[in-house]
Amino acid sequence: MIRINIDKLYKYEHKNEACCIGIPLPEGRMSDPERAELYALDERLPVQARALSRYADGSVRFLFLRFLADIPANRKTEVDCELSGNGKQEVRAFHPVEVSETEGGYVIRTVSDTDGKVFSLELRNGSDSLIERAEAAGKEFLKDRFLGPVLKESEYTYSLKTGTWETVECGPVCAILKTEGMHEAEGSQRRFRFEIRITAWAGKPYCEVSYRIFNTDPAPLSIQSLRFEMKLDGVLGKSVERVRSCAASSNYKTDYMICEDGGLVRKTIDADWLLREANEHFAEVFYGTFFADCTGTDAGICATVFQAHQNFPKAVEADKDGIRLMLVPEGAGEVLMQSGMAREQKFLLHFHSADESLDSLNDRSIVYQMPIRPWVSPQVHRESGVWPQIFAEHTDYRVEQNLIARGDGHCRAYGMLNFGDSYDSNYTAQGRGNGRLVWCNNEYDYPHACALLYARTGIRRFLDYNIASCSHWMDVDVCHYHTDPLYVGGQWEHTGGHVINGVMVCSHQWVEGLLDYYHFTGDERGLETAVGIGRNVQKLLDTPAYLTPGEANARETGWALRTLTALYTETLDEEWLEKCERIVNDFRVWEKQYGGWLAPYTDNTQIRIGFMISVAIGSLMRYYRIRPSEELKSMILRQVDDLIENCYVKEWGIFYYKELPSLNRLGNNTMLLEALTYAYDLSKDRTYLEYGIETFRNALDDKPGYNSRKQKIEDAVIVGNASSKTFAQSMIPLSGYYRAASESGVI
Repeated sequence: MIRINIDKLYKYEHKNEACCIGIPLPEGRMSDPERAELYALDERLPVQARALSRYADGSVRFLFLRFLADIPANRKTEVDCELSGNGKQEVRAFHPVEVSETEGGYVIRTVSDTDGKVFSLELRNGSDSLIERAEAAGKEFLKDRFLGPVLKESEYTYSLKTGTWETVECGPVCAILKTEGMHEAEGSQRRFRFEIRITAWAGKPYCEVSYRIFNTDPAPLSIQSLRFEMKLDGVLGKSVERVRSCAASSNYKTDYMICEDGGLVRKTIDADWLLREANEHFAEVFYGTFFADCTGTDAGICATVFQAHQNFPKAVEADKDGIRLMLVPEGAGEVLMQSGMAREQKFLLHFHSADESLDSLNDRSIVYQMPIRPWVSPQVHRESGVWPQIFAEHTDYRVEQNLIARGDGHCRAYGMLNFGDSYDSNYTAQGRGNGRLVWCNNEYDYPHACALLYARTGIRRFLDYNIASCSHWMDVDVCHYHTDPLYVGGQWEHTGGHVINGVMVCSHQWVEGLLDYYHFTGDERGLETAVGIGRNVQKLLDTPAYLTPGEANARETGWALRTLTALYTETLDEEWLEKCERIVNDFRVWEKQYGGWLAPYTDNTQIRIGFMISVAIGSLMRYYRIRPSEELKSMILRQVDDLIENCYVKEWGIFYYKELPSLNRLGNNTMLLEALTYAYDLSKDRTYLEYGIETFRNALDDKPGYNSRKQKIEDAVIVGNASSKTFAQSMIPLSGYYRAASESGVI
């Protein structure tokens, strides 16, 4: 049995709240996810279970559960998960989601828990409307009521045309359907791909709409406006004079603009608004709510834009004629999407009865912005064996405090194309962006570090950090379109404007954080994006730059090895290992020819770069766990010995930065701690750890500051100036070193 925890959060009780959780399991613990049963207060809960990843023996590595639970007001609660249920107890009564295929698409149907009325959506292939027909709150909404999303750029306005709908996930608790289509405009030669996903939950009179636009054109896309509209005149009741229109936003208490006679109300979020508004939340977890509502005498509809403040510019409107969501409001500043970029925007459509209060609508809107996130204890994560060895037997508050400060201490960048990323002030000052901000593009796999800290502590916000960063990563930092196939699917190296003048190299592409995101959210796009990056790395390894050992630094093929081994662990597809042995052999040749993993630097020098060699050592260690051998073990230990002999300054007990007089300053890069830790793990010689004591102590004394001053730079509103890569590159080294050093008695 595994205990699932649900924290105290909201002051209202929530019946049959839709929850989800990804749980790592030890090898051999569970073979059939359908055997999972959930219990709360002796009731068996509705559940939808599937295996997202499996071990070589077929057992479940990551179990993903969707379930319905009663969340008490102002109290935490617990749910017990039986991995080998016997099916003796009946599941408590609920209204499951039903999905039926029609001749031209699908119908999603459920029955509302609140009023017992049918809620259904008809989705049609090849339609010029997002929703063909809806039934909700006893009313019928035909396709002409749903307009858009409509895209406007330059002098052209692009309409929507759906493709074929297909199911992504379909079960009694939740159903997700998606379609791809094209935005086209008469007279324009440009076409822009989009993806739409509809998510519906059992017993709920609302659904989430995810709209993801891709710039599938060689030139930038300047979005002047992007609008979704529901025309409701005459649908919600016969008396137009009794329509209540409302627009609302918050970051603490919700501010309502209400017009009882159906007059126009509007809320707008732009850069100037954000600069003036004070907010103390961790924005990845929550900033505020942002919705529009139109309620007549018989029914109403409310629409909430997800993370609108974080993804400004945004606006919502309501009047007697309906509601309008401006995902990009006209006149609020352009959103300039470079070629190959994508960006997803989400909103909740909530159909409700005429007597539902604004407090109730606001509650649902806030829960949508900050959903219930069940969690399991760090002990469950530790015992699963799926994570790196980051769990110490005994914790030290100084270590925990430092890791948490590093995880929290990154700058926040607001803006539709920026949220989920941070800029790097050092790269920017060096001029790498040609005068523009240089974005990290999740360098060193920041989302993976967040997932590890979440697993290690159970602190919810680090999961939210992973989700926000991966959402940006999958859209902006990955190339979705290019005239050169070598770029498609790959991840851009840190650069100005996220992609401008960007390059793709093996040393700046990661997948582990995306796989974590997939395991925790069930969103298959995390896995698909990771596979795309892996394919790009495979293609790059066949280019001339990577064919000669010693012609690139150790980090290049080191990161490639880590990416490929992670994808093998996830999928068990031997294809991912085909180039791994070539990389390992290159390291053998490299060592033999040069006496170590020296990298070309100036035209006539080859030097040791400690942290880059440490990347390669860490990647070889991951491959060693898959294909262990004495020869590989000896290679790892020799390279750590070489680092100590050539890069360690005995007088001060610390490593220098790079092996060149002009760069021979004392370093503080924690990645060398990871190399020393692996040498200890392989040899059990605590001397390796002693070489890292000063580096570890210095790291504990270094708590990243957080400058809270807001400033508008380019298309972003930025708070703070600390790069996310500081935490990304130090999470595994610090936690792993502390685990080894405390167990060996070094500290």
